[in-house]
Amino acid sequence: MKKNLVIIILVLIFNSGYSQQNSDSYKIMFYNVENLFDTFDDSLTNDEEFLPEGNRFWNNYKYYTKLNQIYKVIIAIGGWNPPAIIGLSEIENRKVIEDLVNNTPLVKFEYQIVHKESPDWRGIDVGLLYRKDFFQPLYYEAIPINFPDNPESKTRDILYVKGIAKNSDTLSIFINHWPSRWGGQLESEDRRLFVASVLKAKVDSIFKSNPQSNIIITGDFNDYPDNKSINEILNASQEFDQIIDNELYNLSSYLSKTKNIGSNKYQGDWGILDQFIVSGSLLVKENKVFTSLDDIYIFDADFLLEPDEGYFGYKPNRTFIGYKYNGGYSDHLPTYMILRFNK
Repeated sequence: MKKNLVIIILVLIFNSGYSQQNSDSYKIMFYNVENLFDTFDDSLTNDEEFLPEGNRFWNNYKYYTKLNQIYKVIIAIGGWNPPAIIGLSEIENRKVIEDLVNNTPLVKFEYQIVHKESPDWRGIDVGLLYRKDFFQPLYYEAIPINFPDNPESKTRDILYVKGIAKNSDTLSIFINHWPSRWGGQLESEDRRLFVASVLKAKVDSIFKSNPQSNIIITGDFNDYPDNKSINEILNASQEFDQIIDNELYNLSSYLSKTKNIGSNKYQGDWGILDQFIVSGSLLVKENKVFTSLDDIYIFDADFLLEPDEGYFGYKPNRTFIGYKYNGGYSDHLPTYMILRFNK
């Protein structure tokens, strides 16, 4: 009954014309979709557990259920006018993104895909979807992560896309999925510190070319805003009293401090691993394209949550709990920001 109610609500939103997105603004979304694998074996990666005969008994029913769940989230965030740009993580390959945009009702919005295969040992990547009426890519690259102390160790590339936002101004967008905390936060921290340094070097080169560059950095960082990788190495400020064009500012830290909400829950505590970080120029309301501290959100609709019986309150309604199929959406909540345009 609850699922049917969710579908009815989504249809009403879809047909109502309601949206925070209009001719003077649009939404940019990020979502860690929790292991969006197809059902085919890739001999070059360790994807065996996501096969019909694998430990998770991953089959076409579960796969297409998950695709349609992701579609519902995208539509619910955007209303009748879904996000112009979507960053995704934990996607296996280009095929799963193509299935998402072509084999669900998203097909009517003609989302285009930016994706490159990463060397991650599990075979998971990041990707970007965009609606061509709202964003026109000029250049993209996958920034490789080569750990100097362990060249055999592989992780996801950082996806960098440079393009024109709604025929207005240039945007530089980075989609991230940093190394996990597997083994412990401190034990794995060096890997995230190195990824942060690679991203910081790329950002600095953009600022060197143009100090007023419009930069949006988003993704699952597997670190929180006040962790060293983001707060010190990337130097994403959590203070907004004085805005400098060629500095980075963590919008999600503001959201965390003022609303005390998160995108994931670990041992009963909510935190923000999924973040939006922007250049100072995007916080100047007189610019052609801009955003503000009031334009950052975590989407925590009821259908994305379930009771947290181990602790209290609610937690993300995830696809798997361990190896048990839970049938939910993801272990992360999506986050989005509104980008605004001056005429």
